[in-house]
Amino acid sequence: MLSVDTSGPIARIALARPGKRNALNDELIAQLHTAFISLPEHVRVVILTGEGEHFCAGLDLSELRQRSVAEGIVHSRGWHAAFEHIQFGKVPVVAVLHGAVIGGGLELASACHIRIAEQNAFYGLPEGQRGLFVGGGGSARISRLIGVARMADMMLTGRVYDAQEGLATGLSQYLVADGSGLAKAEELAARIAANAPLSNYAVVQALPRIADQSQSDGLFTESLMAAIAQGDIDAKARLEAFLQGRAGKVGKP
Repeated sequence: MLSVDTSGPIARIALARPGKRNALNDELIAQLHTAFISLPEHVRVVILTGEGEHFCAGLDLSELRQRSVAEGIVHSRGWHAAFEHIQFGKVPVVAVLHGAVIGGGLELASACHIRIAEQNAFYGLPEGQRGLFVGGGGSARISRLIGVARMADMMLTGRVYDAQEGLATGLSQYLVADGSGLAKAEELAARIAANAPLSNYAVVQALPRIADQSQSDGLFTESLMAAIAQGDIDAKARLEAFLQGRAGKVGKP
């Protein structure tokens, strides 16, 4: 249910249930969890995609009918554990979104750090119409991306956002033509892989946690992380290269 290539510094992981629009069942969630826990040390960034016409159409509802309340709690916590290792894992994750990014698929996308949407992408949270509530971390992650009011609107009314609206509201950071999402992901992943590993790790681990802290606590955490990062051997070498004119300066986009 998952295609994994970790042979190089840019790993590629693809949901591989195109006949089910890459719907997430227990086995696929377990495979995602294992894949992200088991990333080799040489991997610097992951590109996450979905095979076929859609990124992910959400929870496989055929499994849901069989669960008791207690089993539902365990199931939700299993999703939390898997997605936690994406958001707070070893390396940054770049997601390529196309077609349906629905329900659990949007929860999965929200756990990634960079989201690239193709023009045909669309977003929905149909849990309200199914008599359900998000269970894969969406209430914590999606609400931080677009705000509680927008998320409530999507869940209560079944509102669907197109790719342009998704970009405007923060569901994606990039919008590209249909079929060009992977090329953009590879371009961005190459930039990310070229960064100092400790800097990437700080962005993935510290930045979201600082956002959840009070300003005074966040600033202190920032000071600690800044000191750790700049004390790294790699950081010192990069700074020396810049001072000697061997590293490029920031220019206009």
